[in-house]
Amino acid sequence: MKKIHFDNMKNWIWIAVLILSGIFIICGGFELFENPKTNKALTVFGFLLQIIYFTRMFWHRNYVQWNKKGAVIKINSWTAKSLSFNQIKTTELNEKKLTIIKSNGNKITFDLNDIAEPDTNKLNEIIIKNTIANTV
Repeated sequence: MKKIHFDNMKNWIWIAVLILSGIFIICGGFELFENPKTNKALTVFGFLLQIIYFTRMFWHRNYVQWNKKGAVIKINSWTAKSLSFNQIKTTELNEKKLTIIKSNGNKITFDLNDIAEPDTNKLNEIIIKNTIANTV
């Protein structure tokens, strides 16, 4: 069974990586050091840290990233679906298929056949919990 990588966007390590990359880019861009190679290396390293941060979704085949507004779900695909919790009307988890019905009537279905049962339940709970929180 395959696992889903869950990312709640509240990981302080990744926030520190982004802040550090910004500091490196600013230091290299304003040429705070006399050696031009040092400034260039700082700028390059800052941008490499940002590349690492923004490509996290592509490291995993099954990936879910969410915050209080919405979620990005990538299950058995190279493309991801973006969902806003305030637009979700209902969710159903039947026979390893997660069906999400939006308020405009659109249906989004995720096939969870190869996904471990605890991860399937966690994904459903995340969607239900945040949908209820945004409707109240």
